[in-house]
Amino acid sequence: MATLTDTIASVSLNDADRDPAAFSQKLGRSFEEYGFAIIADHGIPDALIREAEDKARSFFTLPDEVKRSYHLTGGGGARGYTPFGIETAKGAAAHDLKEFWHVGRELAPGHPFRDHMPDNVWPDEVPSFKDTFRQLYETFDRTGLKILRAIARYLGVDENYFVDTVREGNSVMRLLHYPPIEGEPGSHVRAGAHEDINTITLLLGADEAGLELQTMDGRWIPVCPKPGELVVNIGDMLQRLTNGVLRSTPHRVVNPPTERRRFSRYSMPFFLHFRSDFLVEALPGTVPDGEQPKWPPITSNDYLQERLREIKLK
Repeated sequence: MATLTDTIASVSLNDADRDPAAFSQKLGRSFEEYGFAIIADHGIPDALIREAEDKARSFFTLPDEVKRSYHLTGGGGARGYTPFGIETAKGAAAHDLKEFWHVGRELAPGHPFRDHMPDNVWPDEVPSFKDTFRQLYETFDRTGLKILRAIARYLGVDENYFVDTVREGNSVMRLLHYPPIEGEPGSHVRAGAHEDINTITLLLGADEAGLELQTMDGRWIPVCPKPGELVVNIGDMLQRLTNGVLRSTPHRVVNPPTERRRFSRYSMPFFLHFRSDFLVEALPGTVPDGEQPKWPPITSNDYLQERLREIKLK
């Protein structure tokens, strides 16, 4: 069986400037076939990543009653803390073995999206938590736009096509903690097989293995970035926009072998979203002559709310 590095693209983001056409082709082909790519030289400073990882660990080691004080009931997990045992993969009966914290976009008073994009909450117990994660959020945002420019070139649209589609988008940064597994997990896994809801996902971290993607022929293969590399995958909204040209691929986080069960697993995905009022419908040229689009048009926010209900966050 081929290993991941033999199959999906592993590229340097520096090549997006040195050879934009070749970079876009390599990235786009990988997204078509696997829905995933690995990106080095992504420009997110190592020092900022280490600082964010340290502060995430500090938060998750707080007592449960302190963490739960930042859980916003009825908020769909959009901001603050979501306790262990809530999120459940679409169609699954058993909840995932994880807890997480969400940081979202900050909007000015009176902004029309504030009815579904609330203010962030920040834990008082972790010094500089707010400053660190606001900075990381903004850096993720810029890196994601550079990747979207390459995707636009691959799709044959203007390279700045996505700039307005994601401006003030409902993007969310998730700080993830998969605690040590005690006893036998039964049917529970760290993250059940699922596709992401959003446009693209940028993933940092995951010092413990476990992330796998499903190939077109149904095999599960591990995703193994080197330290400091960024894993990027296509979400359902971009799959719908491209009428399935780019794949939103099922992926999961499997439980560790027995000897690694006593170790936590941490990661930081950034779910980059379209603007809430953006109508997600098939791009011209992605629907073959004589056929209808695979999915009907829907606004980004309507689709998000629909999916949040499916995964039991609402």
